[in-house]
Amino acid sequence: MKIPRVYDELEKYLEPNKALIIFGPRQVGKTTLVKDFLFRTAYKYRYENGDDVRVHEILGSQDIAKIREFSQGYELLVLDEAQRIPNIGMALKIVVDNVPGIRVIATGSSSFELAGQVGEPLTGRKRTLSLFPISQMEMRSFLKNDFDMKRELEERLLYGSYPEVVTKATKEAKREMAEELAHSYLLKDVLKLEQVRGSKILLDILRLLAFQIGNEVSLPEIAEKAGVDAKTVARYLDLFEKAFVLYNVRGFSRNLRSEITRKSKYYFYDNGMRNAIISNFNSLSHRDDIGALWENFVFIERLKKREYAHLSANVYFWRTWERQEVDIVEEREGELYGYEVKWSPEKGSKVPSQWRQAYEKASYETIHRENFLDFVA
Repeated sequence: MKIPRVYDELEKYLEPNKALIIFGPRQVGKTTLVKDFLFRTAYKYRYENGDDVRVHEILGSQDIAKIREFSQGYELLVLDEAQRIPNIGMALKIVVDNVPGIRVIATGSSSFELAGQVGEPLTGRKRTLSLFPISQMEMRSFLKNDFDMKRELEERLLYGSYPEVVTKATKEAKREMAEELAHSYLLKDVLKLEQVRGSKILLDILRLLAFQIGNEVSLPEIAEKAGVDAKTVARYLDLFEKAFVLYNVRGFSRNLRSEITRKSKYYFYDNGMRNAIISNFNSLSHRDDIGALWENFVFIERLKKREYAHLSANVYFWRTWERQEVDIVEEREGELYGYEVKWSPEKGSKVPSQWRQAYEKASYETIHRENFLDFVA
């Protein structure tokens, strides 16, 4: 089973003397996406992997003549896992500035070095795409049947949406693959950093966060439970964000005294990774965290839709000291949109009185398992 990806037609994103940067977590299909495109393309291309020491020597040299010689004669240069190449930003700048007509694709499974390195050198010379685990948008296009989408919902909540998980035939195979991805790939980019010497503290922090989905996170509390200081927790959380493990959301406020803004909420980029971290793949009928699973799923699928459908928005949560809350707040073109996320369509949700009083022109909608598809797909 091959599920078409939203960026399958990479051709339309390529321009002469511009670099196309494709970011995303490990194992979401960036290499497959690029290789499928290369199989179809008429461009004369050069494909290199960022693990190749020879490529490190040439592109990391910042030697214009050497890099030009490496790239000349090709219409397309592809660098997979480009974040592993020293001075990659400057190398890409040299290529697009010195090889007439060349197009460049660079993929990166971590934004540690790549995001920082390509920013300034490639100003005006790049386009950036983010690829995530398979989205509900992509699944809806593939299945073309909302009944089937809802029938598969429990599997997405439990095992996640990584391509290698979705395409497995049995629940046991999905669980095993989700665990393999979590423990073999999830922490790899973080653990390889010199400052991070072991996985125990990282896993402890992730487990603590996994049980706090939907709640504001206190760094001192996490630090105390993990046995480290709050600065260490903050640094690790920043690394998790850059490695596409966690997504940080801040509180929304227009400076009302009752609003909570100092704390963050964290979501996992994939439900299966979250469940693998806490070693719980029990069915929904045997869980007490359905609300957390559902909120994480809806938030991340909405993130994917905003990215893929080019919906520009600032995203927050909203909560007051009186415990009134809105799970997702989007600020789009000067307008506010509030969304409450509920698993059960029967429960409903009244508009919080303080939200209505403070933001009377803002919209408010409840997203539940019967109406979620139009919101995320």
